[in-house]
Amino acid sequence: MNNIEQRPPFPPFSVEDAIKKVRMAEDGWNGKNPEKVALAYTPDSQWRNRSEFPKGRAEIIEFLTRKWQKEKDYRLIKELWATAGNRIAVRFAYEWHDESGQWWRSYGNENWEFDENGLMAKRHASINDLKIAESDRLFHWPSGPRPADHPGLSELGL
Repeated sequence: MNNIEQRPPFPPFSVEDAIKKVRMAEDGWNGKNPEKVALAYTPDSQWRNRSEFPKGRAEIIEFLTRKWQKEKDYRLIKELWATAGNRIAVRFAYEWHDESGQWWRSYGNENWEFDENGLMAKRHASINDLKIAESDRLFHWPSGPRPADHPGLSELGL
């Protein structure tokens, strides 16, 4: 098993392991480092993100680089929806503003499928954007991972 990339926990996922996997993904995306985030995916990972279909780590890195250049002050919260075997379903919301200063809250669902080494092989995301006033923002923490004591989606009523 030398030289085989692994990212525990491994499937099949218990609810507790799935919750860990979801939080690891949330923390990674909140770090906004495309190269580091891409390491959580198989080298040939297949995505559907809105109307884009990145394949492989190089396209994932390109996609995430563009995303975080556009989505300023990005803050994300993910929550486990369901898990079975090597699959996890997640709901999420994130807040960001565009170059004009308009704030947005983006809501979505993701379906994930993992390989035996705990790397995500498939990611299907459906996302909707809602304009919000800056005063309606709910995600207030310094750039980076969400603090452990910050409420999640259910606690925020989202």
